[in-house]
Amino acid sequence: MELKEIQAIIRFFEKSTLTELEIEKGDFKIRLSKLQEKEKPQKEEKTEEAKDPELTEVRSPLVGTFYIKDQEGKDFVRPGDFVNEGDTLCLIEAMKIMNEITAPKSGVIQEIKLKNGDPVGFDQVLILLK
Repeated sequence: MELKEIQAIIRFFEKSTLTELEIEKGDFKIRLSKLQEKEKPQKEEKTEEAKDPELTEVRSPLVGTFYIKDQEGKDFVRPGDFVNEGDTLCLIEAMKIMNEITAPKSGVIQEIKLKNGDPVGFDQVLILLK
C-alpha cells in the first residue's frame, strides 16, 4: 500500500464517526482507534451483554459502502426472508470493487442495521440472522 493511500485512509478515519478501523491487504495491516485503552474493555463488555444467543451477527470484513439493493433496485434480502448458507445478503464496495457478503448459516433475516449506500466500518454489524 502506498503512503498516499495510507494518508487518505487516516484522513477518512479522522473525519468519520468510526471509533476503530482495521485493514489488511496482503502483508500490510493497519489498525486505527479513537478509544482510550480503558474504554476498550468497557465497550467489549457491553457488546457481550446485549447478545441474543440465537442471533448471528453478520459483520463487515472491510471498510466501504453498504449496498442492500442490486443494480435494478431490488433488495437482496429483507427482514423475514429465509436464506440458505452461502446466499448473497448484500454488497460492500471498497476501492471500486464489489464484495459479496454471504450468509454464514441458514436462517431468517431479523434486522438490517444499515440503509442502502451507508458507509460501513470494519467489523460493523450489518445484518442479524436467526
